[in-house]
Amino acid sequence: VIDATSLGWGTRVKGFVACFAIGCLCSLLGSCLLWVPKKGLMLFAVFYTLGNIASIGSTLFLMGPMKQLKRMFEPTRLIATVVMLLCLILTLCSAFWWRKQGLALLFCILQFFALAWYSISFIPFARDAVKKC
Repeated sequence: VIDATSLGWGTRVKGFVACFAIGCLCSLLGSCLLWVPKKGLMLFAVFYTLGNIASIGSTLFLMGPMKQLKRMFEPTRLIATVVMLLCLILTLCSAFWWRKQGLALLFCILQFFALAWYSISFIPFARDAVKKC
């Protein structure tokens, strides 16, 4: 897939930076909207989740979709990936369908830890170092 793509390396890096910046902006906007009366927590949950999705999606530009999916579901990352994706979905469900703001906040917190654990799985020996701390 990577060899057959029409995107050059420079375009891939630009796509990664743009998508990652959008993800950071959404997360930051969500944090600012947290203080809006009544709907603030729901807006935070939605924007924070969209920011995380965009940030994860940014790596698709660097690796390519198939390689990214294969690496996400390797045995060493399987649990972290499933928990992360489940938290993303449950955050949106609790914000839109169940309308439980406290639950949405809980899933945002779990999202953060799951994404951090998933992210450090790409750094050699990082999980072992975190476990020892």
